[in-house]
Amino acid sequence: MEYRQLGQSDLKVSALGLGTMTWGEQNTQNEAFEQMDYAVAQGINFFDTAEMYPVPPRPETQGSTETYIGHWLASRGVRDDIVLASKVAGRVDLNPGVSHIRQGPRLNAEQIHAAIDASLDRLQTDYVDLYQVHWPERMTNFFGRLDYKHQQDDGVDIHETLEALAKVVEQGKARYIGISNETAWGVTHYMNLAKEYNLPVISSIQNPYSLVSRGFDVGLAEICMRERVGLLAYSPLAFGVLSGKYLNGQKPENARLTLFNRFQRYTNERTSTAVAEYVALATRHGLDPAQMALAFVTSRSFVASNLLGATTMAQLKSNIASQSVIISEELESEINRIHNANPNPAP
Repeated sequence: MEYRQLGQSDLKVSALGLGTMTWGEQNTQNEAFEQMDYAVAQGINFFDTAEMYPVPPRPETQGSTETYIGHWLASRGVRDDIVLASKVAGRVDLNPGVSHIRQGPRLNAEQIHAAIDASLDRLQTDYVDLYQVHWPERMTNFFGRLDYKHQQDDGVDIHETLEALAKVVEQGKARYIGISNETAWGVTHYMNLAKEYNLPVISSIQNPYSLVSRGFDVGLAEICMRERVGLLAYSPLAFGVLSGKYLNGQKPENARLTLFNRFQRYTNERTSTAVAEYVALATRHGLDPAQMALAFVTSRSFVASNLLGATTMAQLKSNIASQSVIISEELESEINRIHNANPNPAP
């Protein structure tokens, strides 16, 4: 397993990370334990979770994912070997379905401190290595939104959020901080505030990145390389779509897009067209389509860790095996040909 520096921090994270958002909904605690045991045995040291998980968010299950991880950490005694990341939920009207978290989460100081304390309790640890803002407080584009329309709103100012995160770090409850689902302006503003007010710099940004969602290449990639902010790439398989299992209208039993109609981001016609071409390309090269898609993400110079999300052990084992796939110049050229003909169908 390759290990990479996370931004300007002293954290070394595995190039493949373990995503956890199905634990407590599609996966039981025993299944989560099996995934964590196997991942660690394969060299994965980076676990990513959130107070909101599992997904889809529901009051009955909220916090279950962190609770499972906490039980595992307590039973295995390996806390110091794991780079553990969690997230604080943002403004409720920008992500419907999370009103049960603190009666409507916001990114102000009071709520951030309440959130980290609750997460640490569930995780059965005194600190997380990385504490992330799950999505912006302000009205902007994320979760696949396009066509930005500027408007003034009553969002908590980033400066207040960053000062609260600084206090969390000062108290020893988090070693480093990060952001998620952010824009180029957001990254720049966080960095400028940190420099101006001597506050912690962000070490990471967790945004979507995959063969069908490469918007990060434009703007954000350069900013993050120059400012040393590592990308934690989520949805590298576009919710499993890039495996090809949903092509031609297929609905595999117990698959995420079969079970939940919440996830429509990767199911449009343009995405299906592109996926069919990527699957055909992988087949011509004798590769598993999902492994090729994952290997492409891992190969990007701005990616610190590629977050795997699996509901079965067979999926997890195959996904981790993607580390042996090499994206040759010829293969990358063919990938880019497909991308250029149908760019970013699932932003």
